[in-house]
Amino acid sequence: MQRNLRYISDWANTFLTLHMEKKDILQEITPLESHDFMFVADRHKAYYDFPLHRHELFELNFVEHGAGCERIVGDNVELIADYDLVLITSPNLEHMWGQGECKSEDIHEVTIQFFIDFHKDKIFDTNPMQSVKKMFCRAERGLSFPLSAIMTVYPRLMKLSQIKEGFYAMMELFQILYELSKFDDARELSSSSFARVQTNTESRRVAKVKDYITAHYIEEIRLEQVSGMVSMSPTAFSRFFKLRTGKTLAEYIVDIRLGHAARMLVDTNEPVSQIGFSCGFNTLTNFNRLFKKRKGCSPTEFREKYAKTKVIV
Repeated sequence: MQRNLRYISDWANTFLTLHMEKKDILQEITPLESHDFMFVADRHKAYYDFPLHRHELFELNFVEHGAGCERIVGDNVELIADYDLVLITSPNLEHMWGQGECKSEDIHEVTIQFFIDFHKDKIFDTNPMQSVKKMFCRAERGLSFPLSAIMTVYPRLMKLSQIKEGFYAMMELFQILYELSKFDDARELSSSSFARVQTNTESRRVAKVKDYITAHYIEEIRLEQVSGMVSMSPTAFSRFFKLRTGKTLAEYIVDIRLGHAARMLVDTNEPVSQIGFSCGFNTLTNFNRLFKKRKGCSPTEFREKYAKTKVIV
């Protein structure tokens, strides 16, 4: 076994220790030892049976021939296409790939787990690593890559578990990460409020407004109020905010409220109606309508879906 790298080609040969955290979310403890750098699992399976979990390590997970599998990352629940590639860099973000509607009898999955302290390691402040650092920040919410990105790194992913020297395998991973960092159209999955991460922005004005919304999302927030906070007219601020965030102010506020509501649905036994009111929605009807529109299911269905993916021991 190479130092700094742990290879596993058959999932049945792995030893994954799991212990229960509050609310029945599994905390995965991987086989990495103190001097290992990464863990690579390359396996073929006929079905998914690994429960909803979280872990300290970063994870890059690739799925081939998995059309119809259900992917849960934070409060994002989707059925994946034939190819899927997701990067997760938050230790608090629950995730899983489930059977869903998948009919394939040969699902190919490559999971790479590793850890880099990109917030403190100064190499990520250098120009060559800026795109990778930005990608790691976005991946704290889970980052789904487009098919074009997947096909770009596909050959490297296929050979990674076959590289026998740890140094070369580590360099191969960095090349994969760098290539992926070039794809700005990668899609963030979980809402920031559910994932409990701070969103970075280059604009102090937008940051100030986001901080205010995070602290006061339960209250009524008016466009005139927040535009005045940054000394802009409502019309100018609306255009500015949409340009910087890709969302209108109203859309952003709703997303923050829904993220907090989804977190409460998972972490508490509070009634759905009470959760809606405590997250800033003035009527249960409005809460249910907006939740289903953004999440694809009702709050009750979302809670039940999460409950089914938990394992009680």
